[in-house]
Amino acid sequence: MEAVIGEVVAPEDLLRFEKKYNTELVKGSVSRVTVFEYAWCLVRSKYSEDIRKGVVLLEDLVHKSPKAEQRDYLFYLAVANYKLKEYEKALKFIRVLMKNEPGNTQALELESVIRKALKKDGLLGIAIVGGVGIVFSLAGLAGLAVWAAVKST
Repeated sequence: MEAVIGEVVAPEDLLRFEKKYNTELVKGSVSRVTVFEYAWCLVRSKYSEDIRKGVVLLEDLVHKSPKAEQRDYLFYLAVANYKLKEYEKALKFIRVLMKNEPGNTQALELESVIRKALKKDGLLGIAIVGGVGIVFSLAGLAGLAVWAAVKST
């Protein structure tokens, strides 16, 4: 799964699919295949802004496509949101995919990776909040000590 999540699109591939997308857009109609190919490249970009553009395209595909075609869209929406550290959104998309395909091993594996990241991120958040609380507590104690020292003189 790390290979899927860590894969970075080659810049020339991204440009090629962007050009194809824009050419069809100018003609007035972009095929779902072209939208997906471009979104798939954007999701594999190392730039979060590109990934966000890919998410918008994939979300549009999910809403406009028959249920039978949504598997890859949902999977890459989960991957994209994972890469953006939007773990709750990533879980939402992978759960929809797993509802449609409960035995999908790739989806189960991605769900596990997302849950681990969510847990790690949550523990990190707790540690940061706890650390801030300790800093304020120590600052308060230091302030009280200074106030007591000044008052006693």
